[in-house]
Amino acid sequence: MADQNRPLQVGDTAPSFELATANFDGTVSLADLRGRPFLIGFFRGLHCPFCRRQLEQLAGIEPTLSAAGVKIVAVINTLVERARLYFRHRPTPVTLLCDPDCRTHRAYGVPRAEFPPDGSSEQPDWPYRATMAQFQAARINPTGEFSQPVQPMEANTVLNARDGFELDEADHAIFAKHATQLVGHFLVDQNGTIAWAQMEALDGPDSLCIFPTAAEIIAAVGELGR
Repeated sequence: MADQNRPLQVGDTAPSFELATANFDGTVSLADLRGRPFLIGFFRGLHCPFCRRQLEQLAGIEPTLSAAGVKIVAVINTLVERARLYFRHRPTPVTLLCDPDCRTHRAYGVPRAEFPPDGSSEQPDWPYRATMAQFQAARINPTGEFSQPVQPMEANTVLNARDGFELDEADHAIFAKHATQLVGHFLVDQNGTIAWAQMEALDGPDSLCIFPTAAEIIAAVGELGR
């Protein structure tokens, strides 16, 4: 899979992939999905509470999308063994694929922010390059669970504690390597062409963890074939 230097757009061809599944044995590839439309989301690891919430939202609309002939696939940046343990206790109808190296995220052009070293002359270019000060100044409250917007890392810490989610060694390793990976959603038609796409926080870090709503996704699905 080749890295994309921009998110895939409507009309682009979906890149091939084959990834291990978290909620049943084996793998799923693009070839397995061809012939029917599917929604594919690329997420951070299980350490991200907002990603876990989005997976729950996708599970909630799975019957609606399934009735429309659309399969939901979620690619999570987590080792398959860790993901299988987690979802054994939290089953979901969403097909979960594991990509601990974010190779498919990059193939679909989902951005990842980088922080140049101190003293670098490189200028910020969000969402690909940011200063640590820019990130530290961000304030978010995407799900309305806080009384006021908070710094993204604080939000993660508070919600993980509230959820009773304890990061294990595998989670910490993924977080250390891919903490700045953003999230992207793509609707792919039956011919393997991108029909709709939405990226996280393209306009700045204050929009981190704002993902498409159930209504937005259902509306996009309703436009297929029109």
